[in-house]
Amino acid sequence: MPKASVDVVVISITAPLKIGIYRSGELIDSLESMGKSSDELPRLFGRVLKEYNVAGIYYAKGPGSFMAIKIAYVFLKTVSVAKGIPLYASDAFVFNRNAPIKSIGKNYFVKTAHGIEITRVETPAACQFELPSRLDRKLFSEDATPMYIVPAV
Repeated sequence: MPKASVDVVVISITAPLKIGIYRSGELIDSLESMGKSSDELPRLFGRVLKEYNVAGIYYAKGPGSFMAIKIAYVFLKTVSVAKGIPLYASDAFVFNRNAPIKSIGKNYFVKTAHGIEITRVETPAACQFELPSRLDRKLFSEDATPMYIVPAV
């Protein structure tokens, strides 16, 4: 029996790592792990590749944890090149309803009309990243280069 053709969404900005499986744009399955992205991303994505024919990979390219973004990009770009699967990206705000994203200390990344900035937030709302129930491909770009925004030290 042939494997189903799907798109895969990866959110690895912070724990938990989330992977969504989409058929015809609809979320049909998801995987989640509280482990380190460097350990869990290959393990979970390996499962996805065994079960499905992946047509496209979509991921949150930042801002967020510098190391998590770097690991996700290197891993997903490698899979993309090795398997001939297109890689697309969006900023992480697509997955958290534009809520502030933790940077360092009380500093948070915020999305404004002028772009993404780092702002001090005294009492931030909880930042939950969610897999969308429907994959909106228009929110993603072929520019999958990581969005490294590192605050001045």
